[in-house]
Amino acid sequence: MFIFSRRILGRVGRKKKVLRIGSRREMMTPAHFLCPISLDLMKDPVTLSTGISYDRENIEKWLGEGNRTCPVTNQEVTSYELIPNHAIRRMIQEWCVDNRSHGIERIPTPRIPVSSYEVSEMCGRLEAATGRGDHRECVELVGRMKGLAKESERDKKCIADSGSGRVLAACFRAFSERYEVEDLLKEVLSGLKWMFPLGEESKSMLGSEPSLRCMAWILKGQDSSAKRNVVLVLKKLLSLDHTYANVLAQVDEDVPRVLFEMVKSPNCPSARKAPLEVLYRILTSSSEAKGKLVKMGLPSLVLEILVDAEKGVAEKALAVIDGICDSQEGKGSICSHPLAMALLVKKIMRISEMGTELCVSIMWKLLCKGDEDENQVIEALELGAFQKLLVVLQVGCGENTKERATELLKLMNLYQDRVQCLHNSSGFKYLKKSY
Repeated sequence: MFIFSRRILGRVGRKKKVLRIGSRREMMTPAHFLCPISLDLMKDPVTLSTGISYDRENIEKWLGEGNRTCPVTNQEVTSYELIPNHAIRRMIQEWCVDNRSHGIERIPTPRIPVSSYEVSEMCGRLEAATGRGDHRECVELVGRMKGLAKESERDKKCIADSGSGRVLAACFRAFSERYEVEDLLKEVLSGLKWMFPLGEESKSMLGSEPSLRCMAWILKGQDSSAKRNVVLVLKKLLSLDHTYANVLAQVDEDVPRVLFEMVKSPNCPSARKAPLEVLYRILTSSSEAKGKLVKMGLPSLVLEILVDAEKGVAEKALAVIDGICDSQEGKGSICSHPLAMALLVKKIMRISEMGTELCVSIMWKLLCKGDEDENQVIEALELGAFQKLLVVLQVGCGENTKERATELLKLMNLYQDRVQCLHNSSGFKYLKKSY
């Protein structure tokens, strides 16, 4: 928060800011060209309801932080409309031109930000065009909306906050069974990916069977950019309501396979994050889809990804493994992988708090839930799991994780005398120990 005293404001009003040009020359900037907040030359001067002019970026940040008073006068702001001060902006531009010989560059004329009224007018036109089934006008309006959003984060937020998500969701639902207007469907999805969170009405339209079937159809196409947009929309939609994951798996049985391929051969390592999250939602909602994914080799793929994955991808990979371990077939596929236990022990307290909790959860499902496999318990002991679980309890963790770690320690304690060296694991010498 900025604090202004009368003494400081008086000094700013009487003096001019010095701009240093080169090593010898100095330039004096007129005080009324400076933003009272940053004391820098205003690039986009706007006037508040109190009559004081500020640079738009600074006053928007001030108001965005929850302040409801004018920084200079301390008066309560009666209107949050920022009126462009064209007069002072033109004066600043003329001054810049007059002093260009001193190295002063002319500030560009700022583009007027989009207003909520303009967005509402576009949404109204889009709704009308959707009702008429005019996909060409819809493409034009959605493209214009996306273009405005690219201008600035302020415009993007204004568009998202003005109910555009509901209108785009309705448009997608209305055209979801008309695959010949593929260009419109892809444009809408591209805009929807940054419109979340959505209201109940919008969520139900996107989660309807026709909409999900259409997204699955685009997902199976060759347009990699459109496929990424589908996955991002699905990721956010399923995080709002995971029941749609089961519907998605039912409307098109090829979806798990397509997502599996996206995880297996991504454009870049970070591109795995969203499809892994969607896969997690699907396999925890549909036992049939989980069985298919296990047979495809998802457990082995995710474990291999986990070896050197960055934090975000590693957390999603562990969540997928945790979901796989909820079935007997899934547990068997994880246990049979030679890297499984070594990776789980290695990743404890190496990724994040969530990563540690997931590692403990997976180990608990493998060792404590169901038939006890003493070879797995002994392997975990040899890898140093006992010491790491003790540290987890010492540094603190959630209640559920605490209970599972305690149960694992009690189980491992029964096998302590059968392990000669707690830190020896000849089969995993290439894995660096983190304890």
